[in-house]
Amino acid sequence: MRCEVCGRKIRGKPNRVVIEVAKLTVCDGCAKLGTATWEPPKPIISPVKPRARSVTLGTSAKKPPQPPIDAGLELIEDFDAKIRQAREKLGISHEDLGKKLNLKVSLLRKIETGKMKPDTKVATVLEHALKVKLMVPPKEEKVPLIKLTKTASRELTLGDLIDLDKKGKERGDMTRRGQS
Repeated sequence: MRCEVCGRKIRGKPNRVVIEVAKLTVCDGCAKLGTATWEPPKPIISPVKPRARSVTLGTSAKKPPQPPIDAGLELIEDFDAKIRQAREKLGISHEDLGKKLNLKVSLLRKIETGKMKPDTKVATVLEHALKVKLMVPPKEEKVPLIKLTKTASRELTLGDLIDLDKKGKERGDMTRRGQS
């Protein structure tokens, strides 16, 4: 161990003194520069208690259980109008709805004006409070069939797109050459 003032190696028991306002561990020679002695704080070792497991899994005594959020759902297109109509039908102001759902009034206003889309958690909370349907299963878009030959029709593949792109570039090159 070295003296925190002069840097010499401390022989024997180190002195713990206060020099000005700093608590330092020093040698016998530098101990004369300080005044009172102090003891370093002893580390508090508390036994680690294992957490008690709840009998019912997934629930806590402090929080009510959250409704399951299905990731396979998406928000409807006219969510803003539906939320506004449902709120007005119930005769609830933004402030009252915000207090009831523990949401910011500014967030509710932005959602109703369409400036912001609610995430799935907020959308499900609004669904339950306003008794409207905001989350629906996603619609699958149909890929158009392109006839490559007169007899067969099939879906367009990545290779077909590359071939079409190459043919388009070749035609563009020919038309440019012919115009010059």
